[in-house]
Amino acid sequence: MKDNMAITNILYCTDLGEHTAPVFRYALAQAINNHTSITILHVVEPLTETAETYIDTYHPNTDTKQLRQEKMQKVLGYMKKRIENFLTNECESDAEKNLIEKITVVVGRPSEEILNSIEKYDIGLVVMGKSSSKVQGNKVMGSTARRINRLSKVPVLIIPNRS
Repeated sequence: MKDNMAITNILYCTDLGEHTAPVFRYALAQAINNHTSITILHVVEPLTETAETYIDTYHPNTDTKQLRQEKMQKVLGYMKKRIENFLTNECESDAEKNLIEKITVVVGRPSEEILNSIEKYDIGLVVMGKSSSKVQGNKVMGSTARRINRLSKVPVLIIPNRS
C-alpha cells in the first residue's frame, strides 16, 4: 500500500447524543487498526438572530457581548466535561484513552468547523454519525453528514446511529 494512503489522524465528530456511542466505537477501532490517534470535535452552534434580538429587547442594560462570552464559556466547559465522561464510559482501557490526541469544542456551523478541522489537524479520515437525530438515524442522512461527505478532501466514514 502506498504511504499517501496511510491514515495519519482521525477526526471523530460528535453531537454527544445518546446515539453516538456506536460511532465512537468505530472511530476507536479505526484508530487501533491504523495505529493512529483521534481528534474529537464537538461544534456548538452560535446564538441565532432571534436569541440575540430577545436578549437585546428584554435585557437592554445587559452587555450582550460579555453575556454571550460568559454563557458560551460555560457551554464549552460543560461539553468538554461530557466528552470526558463519555470517554470514561466508552474506553475499556488506558490504551484506548491514550488514542485521544485532542478534544476540541468550538463555536460555529458544524460543517464549516469540520472542514476547517480537517485542514488544521492534518486529518486522514473523518468518522461521524449518519444523523444527529436518533429518530432519523437510519432513515435519513443529516445535512452535516451529507455536506461533509460531498466536500471533504479525505475519506469520510459515516456510521448509522444505532444503539
